[in-house]
Amino acid sequence: MRSVSNPVGTIRRGLTTVGLALGAVLLTAVPAAAAVGPVPTSMASLGDSITRGFNACGFYVDCPSRSFSTGGYAPVNSQATRIIAKNSALAGHVFNDAKSGAVAADTPGQAATAVSQHVQYVTILIGGNDACTSSEATMTSVAAFRDSIDRTLATLKAGVPTARVELISIPDVKRLWAAGKGNLGALSAWGLFGICQSMLANPTSTAPADEARRNRVRQRVVDYNGQLAQACAAYGANCAYDGGAVFGYPFTLAQISVWDYFHPNTTGQQVLAELSYVNGFNW
Repeated sequence: MRSVSNPVGTIRRGLTTVGLALGAVLLTAVPAAAAVGPVPTSMASLGDSITRGFNACGFYVDCPSRSFSTGGYAPVNSQATRIIAKNSALAGHVFNDAKSGAVAADTPGQAATAVSQHVQYVTILIGGNDACTSSEATMTSVAAFRDSIDRTLATLKAGVPTARVELISIPDVKRLWAAGKGNLGALSAWGLFGICQSMLANPTSTAPADEARRNRVRQRVVDYNGQLAQACAAYGANCAYDGGAVFGYPFTLAQISVWDYFHPNTTGQQVLAELSYVNGFNW
């Protein structure tokens, strides 16, 4: 979503997915233990509404304090909170540069902002809105997605060449469909707000065409994650990919906001914090 002032309209432009994994895990591009380096004293998060904590504290609002990456709300135990426990100098130098509704093409601009903040560590979780669109036909191509990621990483490497960067895998939105297709609240929210129709249109249908469409959308997420792994490997030792940990985690509806049955609630953000931290640099 580009704005949260009109919930129905903004969700139709594409909410961020918080997929529920089927268990497939991509290979790690860079081992989490590699080139950890000193604990950072500044960090920024790039991404979309998941990173903004959307719907984690209220009805259709950003809740950056509950972000898995840079939030300060104690129960989430964000990456920033964990790092501050190792190095208190990080406090006061934590920036959430993500935007609700962002797609991969928006992240080079976010990266430029992070460069201007002279950060030493950057997390990137993007791609949900590239796959989760109004229809299968409007999904971002794999080539365009990779180009955006490459431009984002190039901006960071040129501007903050010693900064560590973590690329976090996109959740498995088909697992979200599988978990919610029998839940009346989820079905109502998905239909009322037109959420992720590329995957969630006709959610109770067992027709071969609908099953095939869901599989193709899921495959697009798998392909995006493959590009994240490759891009991180090409970046070098200062980049860590989570190895598909977020994609592979079996989230439950209890970890999803009841406002839209789509975004992670506070508990879901806590899970994302744990997964991304221990499968990243894990200072």
